[in-house]
Amino acid sequence: QVQLVESGGGLVQAGGSLRLSCAASGSIIRINNMSWLRQAPGKQRELVAIISSGGTTNYAVSVKGRFTISRDDDRNKNTVYLQMNSLKPEDTAVYYCNAHITTPTYYLSGRDYWGQGTQVTVSS
Repeated sequence: QVQLVESGGGLVQAGGSLRLSCAASGSIIRINNMSWLRQAPGKQRELVAIISSGGTTNYAVSVKGRFTISRDDDRNKNTVYLQMNSLKPEDTAVYYCNAHITTPTYYLSGRDYWGQGTQVTVSS
């Protein structure tokens, strides 16, 4: 079994910063891509940022230059972070982490796992 546990959401004023964390634990052989997605009320879930196992990153146009995704692959951490600066009210959403993980059960193909979601609210 694998779990992703998120932390770091909250309420912040426009222009402020927040740092989200998502820690993976369980029967992990390898963590491949890790990403952050968000879903605002009445909107579809959208990809915010993604980081490969090699550290290559990509961002949604709306957050480029303001958000930074990073990861710590130390066995005791297995964590992906999202540093969010210069936050805007339109960044308000529930943020989800996602990781594609190779486990003993899903050794050949790996499997996507999701965090529980954390609310980020940016006031104007």
